[in-house]
Formats: sequence, structure tokens, C-alpha cells
Amino acid sequence: MTPELFDEQTDSQLKVLAEISEITDELEIEFWLRGGWAIDFLLGKITRPHDDIDLVTWIHNRERLEKALKKAGYEPIPVRKQFCNRQSDFHKGNVEITFSYITHSVNGSLIMNGLPEWKWMTDSLLSKNFKLHGISANVLNPKQLLKEKEVYQQIGRTPRQKDIESKEVLRGIISDLDL
Repeated sequence: MTPELFDEQTDSQLKVLAEISEITDELEIEFWLRGGWAIDFLLGKITRPHDDIDLVTWIHNRERLEKALKKAGYEPIPVRKQFCNRQSDFHKGNVEITFSYITHSVNGSLIMNGLPEWKWMTDSLLSKNFKLHGISANVLNPKQLLKEKEVYQQIGRTPRQKDIESKEVLRGIISDLDL
């Protein structure tokens, strides 16, 4: 790992990830990383600075999780009304965290809560833990992560350079892990 990738923000984010891992363990709540940190955990190394931490858990965990995070000093960030069924945003110090919530649709498909048209792959939730800097976490299936990046493009979101690079990295991870 090169020193420029391990800056104060990265250190703060790793501390928050470790703390969230402890909080969710105490609550017996599973979560999965998504976004850039998921890729880094899959690779076992920090590849770039991250703006935030994106996590996924089941909707039935929301109330207990939010209460525990507030008790641990995490401050809620208001979420736009159209997203309030799908996520909770927090910050602690200079670290922003988004918990997205999943559930099953009436027909049993795995979906983002409040967004039934976005069906996830049945194997989106990997059960294998990945480690990075002493922190153990579940991550979303790299195929699901790649699909998400491709959906963004299909719905008209302008691809960012980091999304283009992430798609290439994810293709390599999928090939290497034989998923």
C-alpha cells in the first residue's frame, strides 16, 4: 500500500468500519459492504481514497441499528424523501456512512426496500468474510457490484472515472474468484 492512499480520511473510515463492525456484532446484525470499500476488501488492499462508506443490511434491523449508532455518537444526516425508505445516512467526525436496506418483494426477490423494480441477484449477499487492516466484513457479490455500476449508466447517470475503473477491477475480481 502506498502512503498517499493511507491518509487521515482513510484512517478515520477504517476506525468507523471497525466500530460499526463491533456495534453490529453486539446487535447480532449482519451487514455487507458495497461501493469502493467492498472492492478494497475483496482485493485485500486499499486502492484509492473513498468519499464515504456504503453498507447494506436488512430493513428489519433499521430501528435497532439507528438507535445503537446514535448512542455511539453517530449523527443522522437528513435523507431526501424519495430515499427515506431505502437508506439511513450518518456521519461521525468527517466520515459519512450510508446504510441501505434490503428486503424481499412479495414474490420473494431480493430488493432494495422501497424499490421493488430493482431486483438483486439471488447470490448478492456473500457469506464469506473478507479482511482488511484487521477488520472483517461481508461484501456484496462482485457481480452485484458490477451490475449496480452498469444500471447507473442505463438510467442516465454520467459515469465517473472511478466507476469506469471500478468496473474493470470488478471484472478482474469476478474472473479471479471464478464467480
